[in-house]
Amino acid sequence: MTTAQKLQQLLKSGYHRIGEIELQTDLYGYPYALCHQADVELSTEPAFGGLEIHHGPAAARDLSTYAEDGTYRFTKGQVNLKRGWVMVLESVQDLRLALDQFYPACLGLFLAQQDGSLEIETLREKLNRQTGMYRFARSISDAGAQQLVQTVCGPAHQCAKKILWKIDADTPLDDSEASRFNGIPNDLPATQAIPLLCREACNHFVAECRKAAKAEFEAKAASGA
Repeated sequence: MTTAQKLQQLLKSGYHRIGEIELQTDLYGYPYALCHQADVELSTEPAFGGLEIHHGPAAARDLSTYAEDGTYRFTKGQVNLKRGWVMVLESVQDLRLALDQFYPACLGLFLAQQDGSLEIETLREKLNRQTGMYRFARSISDAGAQQLVQTVCGPAHQCAKKILWKIDADTPLDDSEASRFNGIPNDLPATQAIPLLCREACNHFVAECRKAAKAEFEAKAASGA
């Protein structure tokens, strides 16, 4: 079964949300339609309630790149997707393409988790692969990494993804809002929303590790330790 066919099955079974996006079917003659979840009521009004209409998945990349205030969304998991649009799609294949641009790989990660084939990379594995200026991130302490999770990740810091990775194979994340969050909007049960899964530390987190590792090194040098 293809990814598109599995997506179609999810919709038929009641899934209708991924991140901040509402997935609708049979809307004004279109097989599929996407909009910001806060614009659902508008999208069902005549002429889509005045929302900006996009035909096909091509606009998904641009719509997901910048927030309402024009700031760059450095990770697609940020909870600041702009409103005011509706995207109508003619096929489930186009729907899959659109979702992969709004939330790269998240549909595939969820399907892989469902069938038990999802591979997860620890933070140390991720950091040990860094080169150039980011090699310094490798030296961050476990305590420093744990603190970063609590100050960078999770809904309190506008990231809607569920963290699946550990510090290393033997070191799980400390209990916190970020480690407990399930990647599903609070207003929906798990059977209605495709969760946003984080199988490895993102590039933004790696960059923060580099800064924290540098601060740890400078503090140690200043103390003469």
